[in-house]
Amino acid sequence: MCIGDRPVAAQLRARAPALTTRVVARLLSDLPVYAELPHEEIAGDIADIVQHNLRLFADVVEHRRPATDTELAQQRDSAAQRAEEGVPLDAILTAYQVGIAMCWEETAQDAGPGDLPAVLEIMDRIMVLQQQLTSAVSGAYLEARQILDSQEHGGRHALMAALLTGEDLEDFTRRTGLRPAARYLTMTLALGTHDDEVGQAPGPGAGVAARRKIRRIRTALDRFAGTPALTALDETGGTVLLPVAEPPPWSGPGGLAGLIAEATRAAGVPVTAAAETTEPAAVPAAVARNTEIVGLVARTGRPSGLYRLADVLLEYQLSRPSEALNGLARLLHPLEAKPELLHTLETYLAHGLDRRAAAAALHVHPNTVDYRIRRIGRLTGLSPARPMDLQHLNAALVARRSV
Repeated sequence: MCIGDRPVAAQLRARAPALTTRVVARLLSDLPVYAELPHEEIAGDIADIVQHNLRLFADVVEHRRPATDTELAQQRDSAAQRAEEGVPLDAILTAYQVGIAMCWEETAQDAGPGDLPAVLEIMDRIMVLQQQLTSAVSGAYLEARQILDSQEHGGRHALMAALLTGEDLEDFTRRTGLRPAARYLTMTLALGTHDDEVGQAPGPGAGVAARRKIRRIRTALDRFAGTPALTALDETGGTVLLPVAEPPPWSGPGGLAGLIAEATRAAGVPVTAAAETTEPAAVPAAVARNTEIVGLVARTGRPSGLYRLADVLLEYQLSRPSEALNGLARLLHPLEAKPELLHTLETYLAHGLDRRAAAAALHVHPNTVDYRIRRIGRLTGLSPARPMDLQHLNAALVARRSV
């Protein structure tokens, strides 16, 4: 089929990249919800689906037929993702209408009087394709929303609530018919803030960025478990329960460290996690320990990653309320009015007593580090150079963060 003696399909395919850019720009200018989406999503998923639609239209015109179900699969997947991110359905359908209209303008701009039959046939193809797109996108979107709503308010939500609150699980099974797994991997996650969440005013854009991050975390968890995870997550983190037959390995192939690394990569943010495998009745206690471990990791300035109780034994024990805890914290009281000394001590110990590494981190000369360490010794009576004093200084820093 030709317009102006040029094949329409070939022309449209050749112009698809440039037309995609113009369609995306139009969406950003005309639809506020698209302007508030993360840049990563606009340049990735949204641009991809726009170009896919343009090439699909070229195929429909070239072969003079409707689109097939297979050719509409990417649009259905995209609609389901937008549903998970909370993008309104009316905005999605409007975006498709904008794209179709601009595609028609691009196609018909070179038409002359002699091209009327081709123009009418192309218009008919456009109307059929738009109807197909509207049906496919609406159906996939509403199905995704229904699944999300049922998960949120249905049996999995009730099961997780029962496990976390320590409800009598035999009574819960009799009442609901839902049976807990024999074991659960309990995890507490702390999620960093994605670049797309920073600097945005509260509204749809920030919300979409957060939901996108959470969706990717859940996808990684579900893939690891081979079944939908029980999750209570928001943009800062939360609790995860994964049914497992046996405690999964901590590292190596199929291990938990790999899961957290994959979640970090997928979400594009630092992920800190504490994990413990336990029986259903012990889930509340395990979750409480995990939450405390993640808090200790944050307070002690450790890097993101996977932790267990064995990794923070000293910090965990010293965080228990006691007179000894207060006494340890008071060892550093002479430094309270001198924050540069306290910061130097923390940095020096964190870098394994390496004065040059500490100086680089503090942006000072190594001699300055030496001078400050000597001042710390004079004020507190404790020197990192003495093994016993070093133990007390480490313990005092932990205690100070805990009181």
